[in-house]
Amino acid sequence: MSVAEPTPAPESLIVYPSQFPIKVMGLKVEGMVAAITHVAQQFDPGFDAATVELRESKGGKYLGVTITITATSREQLDELYRTLSTHPMVKVVL
Repeated sequence: MSVAEPTPAPESLIVYPSQFPIKVMGLKVEGMVAAITHVAQQFDPGFDAATVELRESKGGKYLGVTITITATSREQLDELYRTLSTHPMVKVVL
């Protein structure tokens, strides 16, 4: 019986720095866009809130917020996803 060689971690397909869009979805409530923008600015000091894209669900109950940040590392993206995913106003992060 042979022991399998460990597989090296795949190289990142993202070239840093790069513009990286993230879609955040949650209930359409007051303050949601401001909260998402605040988080984005914590991870990307050059984040431009004017680039935020909004899309309401068909019934108007949910809101999709697309932010585009300057991604500088995998660690930055991982922490940003973790922060957004645990935010009480957020249901889904893509």
